[in-house]
Amino acid sequence: MQGGNILSREQLSGDGESGNPKLLTVRDTDKSMNIKRQLTNIFADAFERAGYAAEFGTVIVSDRPDLCQFQCNGALTAAKQRKANPMDVAAAVAGKLTERERGILTVEIARPGFLNISADGALLSARVNTLADDDRLCLPKADAARTIVFDYGGPTIGKPLHVGHLRSAVIGDAMYRIAEFLGHRVISDVHLGDWGLPMGLCIQWIIENGITEFGNDELKIIYPGASAKAKEDAEFAAKAQEVTRELQQGNEQYRAIWLQIRDISVADAKANYDALNVRDFDYWYGESTAQSDVGEVVARLDELGLLKDSGGAKIVELQRDDDKEPMPPIIILKSGGGELYSTTDLAAIIQRERDFAPDEYRYLTDQRQILHFKQVFRTARLAGFSSAEFTHIAFGTVNGADGKPFKTRTGGAMQLSDMLADVREILPDAKVATAAIRIADLQNQPSRDYKFELDKFTAAEGKTGPYLLYTAVRIGSVLMKAAEVGAEAGDYIAPESAKERALVIALDSAGEAILKAFSLNIPSAVCDCLFDIAGKFNEFYAEHRILSERDEVRRASWLRLLSVTRRTLIILLELLGVEVPERM
Repeated sequence: MQGGNILSREQLSGDGESGNPKLLTVRDTDKSMNIKRQLTNIFADAFERAGYAAEFGTVIVSDRPDLCQFQCNGALTAAKQRKANPMDVAAAVAGKLTERERGILTVEIARPGFLNISADGALLSARVNTLADDDRLCLPKADAARTIVFDYGGPTIGKPLHVGHLRSAVIGDAMYRIAEFLGHRVISDVHLGDWGLPMGLCIQWIIENGITEFGNDELKIIYPGASAKAKEDAEFAAKAQEVTRELQQGNEQYRAIWLQIRDISVADAKANYDALNVRDFDYWYGESTAQSDVGEVVARLDELGLLKDSGGAKIVELQRDDDKEPMPPIIILKSGGGELYSTTDLAAIIQRERDFAPDEYRYLTDQRQILHFKQVFRTARLAGFSSAEFTHIAFGTVNGADGKPFKTRTGGAMQLSDMLADVREILPDAKVATAAIRIADLQNQPSRDYKFELDKFTAAEGKTGPYLLYTAVRIGSVLMKAAEVGAEAGDYIAPESAKERALVIALDSAGEAILKAFSLNIPSAVCDCLFDIAGKFNEFYAEHRILSERDEVRRASWLRLLSVTRRTLIILLELLGVEVPERM
């Protein structure tokens, strides 16, 4: 097969049937275009030249690597549309490849109409060298930066963080890092629950029990005690409701106690987030921050004629004729004038529009709040509070090995600090422990529940954080030993084995994984890519003895491939909030 560097201007210049100017133009201006995208351009053009839509030319990584590296299945769909024979369509498309394209690709037609594609080794080597020479490994960057507000964390003050807060923290932090890496302006707000009934319950308990000094340990007792009493004692519950209302109206005594609770809770939350390597939030705002804008929410809804009276409460009707399921009205003010989460969420939108003017909002909460955010988003649209894009990333629960929500032995919700302590008993190194916890969560799509199985997720083998770290550290060790004996990396040359080619293709998929994670709000796409790269590397490493290779050119080539692999692993892990130690 004729070799050639697909990145060469000289080899790809020309027009019409003698070249591929579209491929050249995009490649010169966008190094993030990977081999799969390059091939898609080639086959899109070939489909068009054969008289079919370019969209049929999509190329994917082959699910049968023993047969080929890539495949295009568009002939099957095109044939169905034209009522033709898929084998004839595939043959027609293959026949439209240019001479230069046939020089860098091997294309075989397989029944019932698949186009099996293998790229020339020079194309793969050129791609690795391009990645190696780029500070960002040619990973994508947004064409136009957007301002994105991430609302995640959401702890209620007065209550310790529990395992349910794990998901909002690590998913939100990963999405923040990915968006930032792509070049967007990102703003994170913890959005504390600091203005509702839990505040009234804690304050009333503190006053009734004559508590003058308290810390985090006392708070762990105060809220559960107050909550339990409110369920049994109607008078206490009523007093707590009244305290909540008066706090929101500015009662100085209640506000002083509330500030103590807030400061203690924030310090505890920060310690837990730090242990998870969650970046400090840009803003530690809460529902109380938006309180000054509640009046504007009510006034603007009233001015638009949207605010209706319902038994003394103020509501907004949201049901539309095209709704396929009931949409209940949103309550803006309770009959006693008290605010709800919906009120402060709307007020927070007004505040954020004024302070940040975002292009989009991404909220992360558990799935129980799906309806709530549908109501809030629809109300914000009806009232004209924002024209930005709203997304609710609703996640499932963290379950124990029995498949039920994670509980302590006594049946209560497990505190996040206790989970962290359990992992640290097995993995004393903080970075390794954090990797175990974060990868255990992030490898799942956010919408799915998952089982947190301690032994499984702390293991050095399998789909675990420690496994990914061990792989990156192993590569670093090889590169360090190479440096000690004077072996240097050189230009990467054409891969010599199927396992080496598979590693190159896996590395070249990193950019797509990042874009997929960002657009679909699934950090699991980055996890999938990490495990694919790590697996392909370990298979390659088991088959090739890098440092003992006598061919110096081949050894130098492999060292460059190892360097690109390690850099890719480090960047992708950093996007998930995982740091790679020097050694393990």
